[in-house]
Amino acid sequence: MSGPEAGWRRLDPRTVLATSALAAGVAGGAALPALFALGGRMPLARAVLLVLAGAVLVTGGGAAAGWVRRRRTRYRIGPERAELHTGVLLVKRRSLPRERIRSVDLSARPLLRALGLVTVRIGTGEQTGSGESTLLLDAVSRQEGERLRKELLDRGVPVAGGEGHRDGTLAVLDLRWIRYAPVSFVAPLLGGAAVGAVLQVSEWFGVRDRVIGWTWDHLRDVPLLWAVPALAAFALLTGVVGALGLWIEMWSGYRLEREPGGTLRVRRGLLTSRSISLEERRLRGVDLVEPLGARILGGIRVDAVATGLATGGGEHASSNVLAPVAPRAEAQALAALVLREPVSPVREEALTRHPRAARTRRLRWALSAALAPAALLALLGLLFSAVLLWTALVVAAVAVPVAVLLALDAYRNLGHGTSGAYLLTRSGTLRRSTVALQRSGVIGWTVRQSVFQRRAGLLTLAATTAAGAGAYEVRDAARDEALEFADAAVPGLLAPFLERGSGPRRGAQAPGAVPPARGARNPG
Repeated sequence: MSGPEAGWRRLDPRTVLATSALAAGVAGGAALPALFALGGRMPLARAVLLVLAGAVLVTGGGAAAGWVRRRRTRYRIGPERAELHTGVLLVKRRSLPRERIRSVDLSARPLLRALGLVTVRIGTGEQTGSGESTLLLDAVSRQEGERLRKELLDRGVPVAGGEGHRDGTLAVLDLRWIRYAPVSFVAPLLGGAAVGAVLQVSEWFGVRDRVIGWTWDHLRDVPLLWAVPALAAFALLTGVVGALGLWIEMWSGYRLEREPGGTLRVRRGLLTSRSISLEERRLRGVDLVEPLGARILGGIRVDAVATGLATGGGEHASSNVLAPVAPRAEAQALAALVLREPVSPVREEALTRHPRAARTRRLRWALSAALAPAALLALLGLLFSAVLLWTALVVAAVAVPVAVLLALDAYRNLGHGTSGAYLLTRSGTLRRSTVALQRSGVIGWTVRQSVFQRRAGLLTLAATTAAGAGAYEVRDAARDEALEFADAAVPGLLAPFLERGSGPRRGAQAPGAVPPARGARNPG
């Protein structure tokens, strides 16, 4: 066929089977509660027939919906645009210019994997939140998904530099890395979620009071001082088991590869498989992330700083993760491989420490946050009950030392500097982040200085970039030193906003924040 209708393809016929199976699963999950609800109002045989009829109706409706969706969805990859037409009552026709396509990611839930299907997400990298920059094909065959990925991402553009760095496999899963899973923040969250789930399910079946009573009977003779830690330990142990299971699901089969033509590909997932591709020409650096628990054990996660990758919350927030938490030496070696550098640009000796005034600010914030709830409890205790006074004392005794330790750690983690073609910035305590950003990727500087920072001679400097989070901050640095750093890291970009003289340099607008260079572009 030639002309306007040439080249159009439809979703795989097995999508109808997948939709039917999903509808049958939903019907099966609702059948048992419905049977319990109807069983008390009518004869059991009649209730079973009604539930079966409802399950058949839901399954048939799912199959019909899948058939209609497949018939009304078609896509085409032309020489200039990728197009998708879909919809029944409301017909949508969307297309993306091929030169703007930045990602072609493949994923497959367990049901799709069993049927040999994948979901293909074609995106431009623009985080608009409206979905207008993404084409979603749900679902096509695995072979078709691979064909689309290679066709849309293979631009034949060579990647400069990095002689001696091979194509092929850069990293594979090491099962010893699982030791970092129990110390993640996911473990206590999963423990709390498990307790809430037990209470919720028991309420559905009307036995929540029995569950609470059973727990109380077993802890009735245990002192409260021991009962609360025991329950917390049980919830934490449950969370650790859940964190291990989640890690296995997310990272089984992990492999990071460099494909010919300069594409990094991450493949992972046990039940739900994921394949995420990243063009190296969009890579602007790496972010070495160290959650507190992993940092104590010497673990680091490697994230990409690149244009067109989600970094915030949402369904695809993990698309910038290149590797799970791994030992420090292995993570640094992987960062060097990814950046095509002989060694990782993230070096401790390249980081400049921040002045003691930054430590004072963090101690002040930490003490304020720790003492505020204690002060409120003390005030309520003076007004109502002496018990609250003792509670305030306990809160202060626990919170103040923890807050001080975290504040001192946050200060020790502050740093900035340059390392070859990269500028470095580090901050954070519960989640320490060290970013190595290509200096050529900085398109502007934003300088902020609050009243308290001005008195302390500090400022916060943000390197603006089109990649990653959009801006990476050097927090609470010495004013003159930070401006010198910005001017040296990207020569000429901040120079029009600096005053030159016999004394040290200072911001052009000393009383407040130096405004970002509007329209200024890094010539690199």
